[in-house]
Amino acid sequence: MRRAAALLTAVLSAAAPAWPAGELSGRRAPGFALPDRHMQFYDLADYRGRVVLLDIMLTTCPNCAKLAETLEKLKASYGDRIAVLSVVNPPDNVQTVAAFIERHKITSPILFDCGQMAGSYLKPDPKNPRIHVPHLFVIDQEGMIRHHFGHTETAIFEGKGLREILDGLLAKPPRR
Repeated sequence: MRRAAALLTAVLSAAAPAWPAGELSGRRAPGFALPDRHMQFYDLADYRGRVVLLDIMLTTCPNCAKLAETLEKLKASYGDRIAVLSVVNPPDNVQTVAAFIERHKITSPILFDCGQMAGSYLKPDPKNPRIHVPHLFVIDQEGMIRHHFGHTETAIFEGKGLREILDGLLAKPPRR
């Protein structure tokens, strides 16, 4: 796990100077189109009008597995009103993701990134180059990041507080 986290940090830190540092929420969610293990691409723009739970994870991370299971329960409860997208970076690959999906009964897509998308969300910089997973972003119906939760917020990863956040966002009609 440490080696995987170190590799992820190295991949994202290599591009750190390209992203300005700053707050991770209260901004437009950076766009992306990433493939899953079947080479089907998922474009964030296709989810406008829905709340998106975007999870940056590693398949070897126990807290990531706990969060993935929580997100599956939320998706089952809220249905099409929310979307769950998980994103992995090297060293994860098709085999590790397939095993994770099978082991944890994941139905939401797990997408492959090479560090660029995760870096645009996590905004590493030379002063803070470390990347910790899991990291969850809550994106509203208009494509704005409303909340983000880092690896130390285990209560959120167990679902405590996420339902209230989702209920609040879903109660607001999207602006036209």
